[in-house]
Amino acid sequence: MSDTTTDAAASAPTTPRRTATWLLVTISVAFGLFYAYALWNALAFLISQANGPLGLNGYGWFVLLLAVAFPLTAFGVAFAIGWRRTAWQFALVLFAGLCLVSVFWLNVIAYAAVYGASLLG
Repeated sequence: MSDTTTDAAASAPTTPRRTATWLLVTISVAFGLFYAYALWNALAFLISQANGPLGLNGYGWFVLLLAVAFPLTAFGVAFAIGWRRTAWQFALVLFAGLCLVSVFWLNVIAYAAVYGASLLG
């Protein structure tokens, strides 16, 4: 008696199926448009505040440039985490990153509304 199984299904290596490239690109572009919208909103807010009559101080530049860089960073991290997963898991990871970007943007807007004078030069 041998402990080895001669069944072909049991001895076949199990490799996880990768998501098709076209589907990966489609999901990335669809979510990337929302990330780009957040980025352009942050950039427009930065430009409008910098061109104001008082301009921005160093802290204002830091906060508003961070709001510009955050959607790019979040998309990159979410893409790196999810690109080897199934399509619905990849979309879920990108959606979670988009939710994080949205919360961060709302925090920046709320801070600018309440403590906006501390951002101005």
